[in-house]
Amino acid sequence: MIPNLQRYRNFAIPLKFVHQHIVPLRRFLHNGPDTVEELLDRSVVKKEKSLDDDEEELLNRRRLTSTRHEALSLYRDILRATRFFMWPDARGVLWRDILRENARKEFEEARYEKDPEIITRLLIGGRDAVESALEKLAEKQRQQIAKERGGGDGR
Repeated sequence: MIPNLQRYRNFAIPLKFVHQHIVPLRRFLHNGPDTVEELLDRSVVKKEKSLDDDEEELLNRRRLTSTRHEALSLYRDILRATRFFMWPDARGVLWRDILRENARKEFEEARYEKDPEIITRLLIGGRDAVESALEKLAEKQRQQIAKERGGGDGR
């Protein structure tokens, strides 16, 4: 009889009046386990593997989203920086186009890289290369301006 009453646990209020002397009301209203398995499931410390896996998956997604965002940001910065390289090389091809083509090739080669350490190294190396190239360009332009000003004063 008790197993049948346990199935009707949600109907505790109407059954209270009928079965008041057979099964105490607290049995219907408590949130405790009904079986030994439920008791063990609730009481025994479970492996945190499933939680860790879920958390690790979430962290990996955040990390991948973050590195993807950083990679796209770096690529856009490279494209912006190449606007300043408007002179041709020995073959007559603009340095802007050469730099963009090389950047695209390197990004495509690293596209399916999964190791976060390698991805981070590539992003840091790319940032450093862009900053270095822009600094060198700015320095050359400063030298060119100083040379022109110095040449203009001597005329």
